[in-house]
This record gives sequence, structure tokens and C-alpha cells, in this order.
Amino acid sequence: MPDRGSLGTAVFIAAMCLTLAGARALDERATTSPYPDMRGTWERAGGNAEAGRFDPTKPPGRLQGAPLTVEYQAIYEANLADKAAGGQGSDPTYKCLPPGMPRIMHAYAPMEVVVTPDTTYILMEHIHDNRRIHTDGRDFPDNMNDEPMFAGYSIGRWVDEDGDGRYDALLVETRGFKGPRNYDVSGIPLHRDNQSIIRERIYLDKANPNLLHDEITTIDHALTRP
Repeated sequence: MPDRGSLGTAVFIAAMCLTLAGARALDERATTSPYPDMRGTWERAGGNAEAGRFDPTKPPGRLQGAPLTVEYQAIYEANLADKAAGGQGSDPTYKCLPPGMPRIMHAYAPMEVVVTPDTTYILMEHIHDNRRIHTDGRDFPDNMNDEPMFAGYSIGRWVDEDGDGRYDALLVETRGFKGPRNYDVSGIPLHRDNQSIIRERIYLDKANPNLLHDEITTIDHALTRP
């Protein structure tokens, strides 16, 4: 993230980070809760200029190196050509559609994380873009695909990785998508079948609690390899 079944095994990975806007006051609840203290307003590390790319460690556009199939590389090239000619390309937000996952987590607007025992909420200061991550032990519902969502249906699990009695990371899997969606503003496409599986590891930096990481792995039929 910014700096604070039937699917194949191809993946496209980004590690993004967010920084906390402003200092966080000491709160006794934060020291007794088993959950990490993610309160506050989070902004993308590196500023909004970084929010236009899926993987912030690589330059934008083709240099992102998305391992697209021949069909979806052609779709991407047509999108880039349209943009170069002054068009909007395949960007669904041009038609006021939500960006969907994984683009929501680019943190192109300030973001808040609200943690409760049963649900973690990702709240964006932008319309359409909030997320609900269920952490109550449920499985994906059988009728999930009857009402697909641009943000998908997210199930999470908190883990204590160092055995100190407090959770270190939230592991999330998201399915049940509605389209169209793409990775970023350059228009890197996801498959039209919307059978993406998106996995995340969301955690505070051990050395700097004002830095929030989101490691995103996307499994999608438009991809050929890791």
C-alpha cells in the first residue's frame, strides 16, 4: 500500500503504505486493546501523485509491468491510445462509477480505519468507496455473487504473529466483484468475468506506528504469471 476455486495462480502484487496525518494522543484503550491502534486520518505516503499507480515502487503506466494475457494487453494498449488522443480510456470513474477493489486502497483521499471485534471498516473521504471487512468468523455466503459489489465481499482474520497477546496484522480475502474495474488511473484492466480474488495483509509498521502498510495480491484471469 502507500508508505503509513477455479482461478489460476497468476498474481499481481503491490505493497502500499499510508502515513498518519497529525500526532496521535496517548490513549489507555490503545494499550489494553488486543487490536492495533489504527485510529486517525491516514494519507498515502508520497502524496496523491503516488495514488495513480497500483504498485508505488514502479513508474506508472506500462512500466508497472502487469503480466497481462495477450487479449488484455491489447485492451490496455487501446486504453492508453485513447488517453493519448485526449479520451478517457477505460477508466470507469469517468462515468461516476466507483473505482472498486483494489483501486479503493490506493488512498487517493484521506482514509479512516474503524476496528470493532466483528467488523473492520475502511472509510474514505470520497463517495462510494467505503469497505466493510467481516472478522466474525463467517465464510463467504453461497449467494454472494447474486448481488456483486465493486468493492467485493471481504472476510478478514486478525493474527498475533509474534505471540505477545496482541494482534499484529489483518489478513483479508475479497471476492464477489462487480465491474468494470481497473487497477489504477492508467487503466490496467482486470478480467471482465469479475472472478478476481484479492488478498491483503494490513498492518502497522513495527518501527513507526504512524505508518500503515497494505500488501495486496490480486489473482485474476487477465494475468498470466506472478
